[in-house]
Amino acid sequence: MRVATAHRDTSEVPRKTQGEIEAAICEGISRFQQEYMGRGPKDIRTHLIGDLLVVRLRGVLTAPEKHMVKSLSAAKGRDLLKQVRTHLIETARPVMEAMIQEVTGVKVLSLHHDTSTITGEEIVLFTLAESPDCRQPNKR
Repeated sequence: MRVATAHRDTSEVPRKTQGEIEAAICEGISRFQQEYMGRGPKDIRTHLIGDLLVVRLRGVLTAPEKHMVKSLSAAKGRDLLKQVRTHLIETARPVMEAMIQEVTGVKVLSLHHDTSTITGEEIVLFTLAESPDCRQPNKR
């Protein structure tokens, strides 16, 4: 006796858990940092909070950037570093937004970015058109 089975649309991509989305964003942003900034962060964390995606990177400053900040006056070194990093982020913005949309399935509305020359920490905040549709993780 044959049992009829429901036909599944195999072209549909299975939904990701919030943790899977956060991990994929960490991987994508880290890869972006390596390609565009010359090196990746020492630590990276992503937090999906509703329609906000917060990426916190630690240890992002390169040796030349640290030297520049120390060798120039505090305000001038800080401002120059922030200008350069902001320009790089804005130039590569379409690449980052496409990666975020691919991972989350949601359009990026805006991107906000800042770097601390004191701690070497960088924050990237994405606002999304809506909260990504996440599935609940499997319970073990």
